[in-house]
Amino acid sequence: MISSSRQHTLAGEATLEGIGLHTGVHAQLRIFAGEPNTGYVFVRTDLEGAPEIPAHVSNVSETRRGTTLQFGEATVHTTEHVLAALYASGIDNARLELNGPEVPILDGSALPFMEAIETAGEAEQDEARRFFKVRKNISYRGENGVEMLIVPLEGEEFKVTVMVDYNSPVLGTQHARMENLGAFKTEFACCRTFVFLKEVASLAEQGLIKGGDIDNAVVLAERAYTEAELNGIATSLGRSELMGSAEHPGVLNPSELRFSNEPARHKLLDIVGDLALTGRFIQGHVLAARPGHAANVAFGRELVKAILSQEDLPDFRTDRPSLMDINDIAAMLPHRYPFLLVDRIMDMDDRSITGVKNVTMNEPFFQGHFPNNPVMPGVLQVEAMAQVGGIFALSTVEDPENYSTYFMKIDGVKFKQKVLPGDTVVFHLTLISPIRRGLVNMKGRAFVRGELVSEAEMLAQIVRDRAPKDRE
Repeated sequence: MISSSRQHTLAGEATLEGIGLHTGVHAQLRIFAGEPNTGYVFVRTDLEGAPEIPAHVSNVSETRRGTTLQFGEATVHTTEHVLAALYASGIDNARLELNGPEVPILDGSALPFMEAIETAGEAEQDEARRFFKVRKNISYRGENGVEMLIVPLEGEEFKVTVMVDYNSPVLGTQHARMENLGAFKTEFACCRTFVFLKEVASLAEQGLIKGGDIDNAVVLAERAYTEAELNGIATSLGRSELMGSAEHPGVLNPSELRFSNEPARHKLLDIVGDLALTGRFIQGHVLAARPGHAANVAFGRELVKAILSQEDLPDFRTDRPSLMDINDIAAMLPHRYPFLLVDRIMDMDDRSITGVKNVTMNEPFFQGHFPNNPVMPGVLQVEAMAQVGGIFALSTVEDPENYSTYFMKIDGVKFKQKVLPGDTVVFHLTLISPIRRGLVNMKGRAFVRGELVSEAEMLAQIVRDRAPKDRE
C-alpha cells in the first residue's frame, strides 16, 4: 500500500548495467532523484543533446514483446521492468539516464532494479502525491480474448488479478493475484520474462531478442528438440550454440521456476510496469485475462481518460469525519433556517473546498416546488454552492464572524439532473484566480452519487459588516 500523502524520489543513485534483451546492446542505467511532479523521465545520454523521454502512455510507440517509449526521435526499449520496480517502491519522480537504446534486461525480472532502488534510499518531497481512486468500472477488450477491467475498492489498495491461458501442455492455465503493492517485491519482482522455444526463431527474424538467453528469460519447450533443431535456433540468434537441453518438454533453463506460476506472475509484473505509465498511484482492483503489453497500454490509455475526466473532483465519501459540522458552519455564516443550506464541510485547502447538503422531504421549499413532484430548486442549488464558497472565503480572514460575502456575478449556470428528496449533494468549489482585494472568483460543481447535477462560476466580495468587539 502506498500510504504516504507526499511524493517520493531517490535519496541516492542506483546504477545498473547489462545487455538489452531485444537490441543486444550493452548499456548503463543510472537512476537518481527527479523533481516533484515530473514522474519518470528517461534520458538518452548517448544521443546528441541528451533528449528526454517522459514515461507516459502517450509516448508508447511499440509493444512487441516489451514496451517501447518514444519522444521526438529518441526511443527507449523494454521499460516495463524498471518502471514496475519504481512504482512498487513508491517512487513518484525519477530520472533514468541511459547510454544506450534499451534498459538492461539483467535476469529478466524487476528484482535487481528494486534492490538497487532500495540501496539508493528514498527521500520525501513537499508536493502532494497523485492518486487515482477508481470510482466506477473501466474496461478494455482486445483481440484473442484479451479482457481487462478495473473495479472500485472500499480501501485504498492497488490489487491485480491475472489469468493466462496459452493452451500449452507445459504452461496451461495459470493465475496470479497481488493483494497490494507491498507484496510485489517478495512475490512478483523476481519473476522472469518467458518465451516459448518455438517462437525464438520467428522473434529473431523480426530483429528481436538479440540479447536473449536462458540466464535472462524462462524458455519453455513444448516438445523434445533434437540437437540439430537447437543448433538451427542458435544460428538464427547469431550464436554457435544454445545453452541448456530440450530432450524433454518443459523448462529449458537449468534452474527451476521460481514459482510454479512464474509466467502468470511475470504477466502481473508487466501490468504494474505498464500502468505506471498512467502517472498516478492507482487505487482499485485490476482483473486481467490474457494480458500483454499492447492490452496493458491500451487499458492504461483508458485509465488516463478517466483520470483527466476526474481531475480535481472531490472525494465523494460522506461516511468520513467532517472538517466542520453544522455548529461550526453556523458560527461562520450569518444564514439561518430555512436558508442555511450546508450541513458539513468535508475538505478544504488553499484553492478548493468541499461541502455537503443532505436533502430531506422535510425541506420547506418542497411545499411549493412541487408538492406532488418534489424537486430542489436550481436557484437554491446555486445558493448552497455559494454558501460553501462563502465558508472558503471567510476562512481567509482572521475574524470571519465580522464579515459577510455578497454575490457580484454568476456565470455559466447549468443544471444537468434533478435533485430529489433523499439525495446527498456534494459541492466542490475551486478558485479560478487568487483572492485579491476581497474578490473571490470560484468554479462550483454539485454532484449526486458522483454525477454532476449543476455547475456555476461565481464572483463574490468579502465585506466587513462590523468592527471586532474589542474595537467597538
